[in-house]
Amino acid sequence: MSIILGIDPGSRVTGYGIVRQQGRQISYLGSGCIRTAVDDLPTRLKLIYAGVSEIITQFQPDYFAIEQVFMARNADSALKLGQARGAAIVAAVNQSLPVFEYAARQVKQTVVGTGAAEKSQVQHMVKTLLKLPASPQADAADALAIAITHCHFSQNLSRISHDKLTLARGRIR
Repeated sequence: MSIILGIDPGSRVTGYGIVRQQGRQISYLGSGCIRTAVDDLPTRLKLIYAGVSEIITQFQPDYFAIEQVFMARNADSALKLGQARGAAIVAAVNQSLPVFEYAARQVKQTVVGTGAAEKSQVQHMVKTLLKLPASPQADAADALAIAITHCHFSQNLSRISHDKLTLARGRIR
């Protein structure tokens, strides 16, 4: 059993989603948004760091998954997004969590089946996959989708590791 914290970083709204993976079963534990209403960027980064740290303390995840930075049209926005990611990652690393990064297209491909999916499609599939009564907020749904993506990739990695171990044992005999 593993608990995965997914983060959809943003300098004003950072989504988070927590899921539990038990074998092939993925269940919902919680989600929400860290909102930073202040204009001062250093204070927003401090709030993101504190919010993510609090979530980690509350849910005690085993893994931390975050969306990779994409190239925005506006360089200033991309820099702020990178700084928000950094604040969240430092919160995870300070609590000794392994950090995994996934591209937005990879997350959409895993959850919806197409890397060009719309936000509403991601919300719908997250609701369906986690058997939620209603669709989560867009940023929280994205964070849950990131956590779900980590579950799928970690299953594949553990299968590959198991296959390699089996092959290695077969050669030793």
